[in-house]
Amino acid sequence: MTQVIKIGGAALNDAAWLERFAAAAAVEATGMTRVLVHGGGPEITALAGQLGLETQWYHGRRITSAAALDVTSMVLNGRINKRIVRALRAQGVDAFGLSGEDGAVTVAGIVENGALGRVGEVKQVRADLLRQLTAAGLLPVLSPVSLGEDGDALNVNADEVATSVAHALNADELLFLTDVEGVRVGGVRAELLSAADAQRLIADEVATGGMAVKLRAALHALHAGVTRVRIGPLEMLWDVNAGTALSTEEMAWK
Repeated sequence: MTQVIKIGGAALNDAAWLERFAAAAAVEATGMTRVLVHGGGPEITALAGQLGLETQWYHGRRITSAAALDVTSMVLNGRINKRIVRALRAQGVDAFGLSGEDGAVTVAGIVENGALGRVGEVKQVRADLLRQLTAAGLLPVLSPVSLGEDGDALNVNADEVATSVAHALNADELLFLTDVEGVRVGGVRAELLSAADAQRLIADEVATGGMAVKLRAALHALHAGVTRVRIGPLEMLWDVNAGTALSTEEMAWK
């Protein structure tokens, strides 16, 4: 079974959470192959502010100037990626940190005709290299900074990278790890949602903020051909029933 795991947000700066995650990832899972993709937006914003760089937006999306890309690379490829690798290795996991630039694991093209600066979308995933790493017993820990088609780096959304990697690997499952038990409907965790259900939750503003973002990412993954997507807590690493699973049933993607 191949599983792609995406982690991000404030949890990556929470040492206790990261230790729990690493311990869970260290539990032997017979026949399980995993690839980890991480984000780190809050720390990028924080460091940019400390360096006197103003965060700019275009139609609700972050603009990544050349200077901002340097900050993004420092935070994602350096600070966060190696923090995760250290946590995993401390628990006995043979983690291997890399970015999408390394070995051209993820190649991306510039979006919005350059209006967002050095922001891209994935065009190609070097699945063979990821498979070689996992076959060697390594757990790839992938930063979403990708190699641009023009030869320079591009900032790519981590959810999109996780989706593209899951699709390229024909992964059995894509997990979006959060600090909540799953998607709550009427105060109760939903065990299963169709794509149409998820879209209604977003449209009716039942799901807002971070959960709406995660649902949109899950919908995009289903639309891209990922077989199974779950949103939820660390327990998803060992409990197949944990979290909220989304299916392509009644697909209403537009």
